[in-house]
Amino acid sequence: MSVNAFFSVLKWKQYNTLTKPRVIQLIVFCALIGMVLAVPGVPSLADLRLGGIACVGIWLVSGAAAAFNCLVEKAIDARMKRTSWRPTAMGEIADSETALLSFVMVVLGSFVLYYWVNPLTMILTFATFVGYAVIYTVILKPLTPQNIVIGGASGAMPPVLGWAAMTGDVGPEALILFLIIFLWTPPHFWALALYRVEDYKRAGLPMLPVTHGNEFTRLQILLYTLVLMAACLMPFAYRMSGWLYLVAALILSIWFCVYAWLLWRNYSDELARKTFRFSLYHLSFLFLALLVDHYI
Repeated sequence: MSVNAFFSVLKWKQYNTLTKPRVIQLIVFCALIGMVLAVPGVPSLADLRLGGIACVGIWLVSGAAAAFNCLVEKAIDARMKRTSWRPTAMGEIADSETALLSFVMVVLGSFVLYYWVNPLTMILTFATFVGYAVIYTVILKPLTPQNIVIGGASGAMPPVLGWAAMTGDVGPEALILFLIIFLWTPPHFWALALYRVEDYKRAGLPMLPVTHGNEFTRLQILLYTLVLMAACLMPFAYRMSGWLYLVAALILSIWFCVYAWLLWRNYSDELARKTFRFSLYHLSFLFLALLVDHYI
């Protein structure tokens, strides 16, 4: 690969695509919430500096995991309409380039977290990389319909990483945030899998709608949203938050449950799409409410 090709604008755009920037934005946002909640009152300049460095490190390691995922799943991605446009699936980027990108980002991110944040955050972040890139992508996803449930532990780690970055330990508050994302993940992805079921069949992936059918998956979504609603009330019960968060959590959780109920009673692909989109709003606004409530 020539130097000119490596530094071309198109190439950098492709590299950026491999890191799944929209997903990484949500990861860093959730980590930031953990950082903010870990610091009582208004953060100092030192807190802001530490938080900013931690966000960079978490972003680098998360991007490395995403790139590794694209490399491992390039053949699967090529068979799925939703992912066939990825540079690895289209053969626009060599495997060696993707592997190098992932390696450089995970090493650099781990270095940043170890030397400028704290060793615990580096260890937890690297463990999250292994959990997603190896345990979920390589082992769980192609073998079991519970891949999302078990693998969701990696996706639920960002607020724990943020909390550890600011405090050097993992408190019960961070574990509550972890639980919320862990329970949110299955209904979020299963709603997507319902209207993308043909994609997953072509790819040979044992997603729940493929192995257990549409109706069973819809019931699981409903049950998970009900349990999720209880988990979303835990920050208020544990006195992590006040009434503003409680009101927001109730509205968002009931709204999510209504979507899940309608999906269970009368399925359509369009309703599944709306449920999936709302799940993104649910988590984003829930954590935003936590952020605002923290400073009121």
